[in-house]
Amino acid sequence: MKISASHPALAGHFPGNPVVPGVVILDEVLQAAGVFLGRPVRTTGLPSVKFSAPLAPEEEFEIVFDRKDDGRVGFVVRSGAQAFATGVLTYDIHGSR
Repeated sequence: MKISASHPALAGHFPGNPVVPGVVILDEVLQAAGVFLGRPVRTTGLPSVKFSAPLAPEEEFEIVFDRKDDGRVGFVVRSGAQAFATGVLTYDIHGSR
């Protein structure tokens, strides 16, 4: 996947050297989590997130998930060996409350 250079969040972030804002990357992670888990989920938190490198517009990346214990999933946003972001999200199953 990739974030288009025309994404509205990129305007002014940063002129002459655009990078994808972390919130846009995390939005992609949250959307992909439900697909990974095979059902709609409600994100309840992001207790751990680290951005380790900038992601450029149009740069191909993938999101790799690692199921932890109940209600937690680890993730890595990467392109090949380069990690852009890592973290853990917490969730509950949509409609379980």
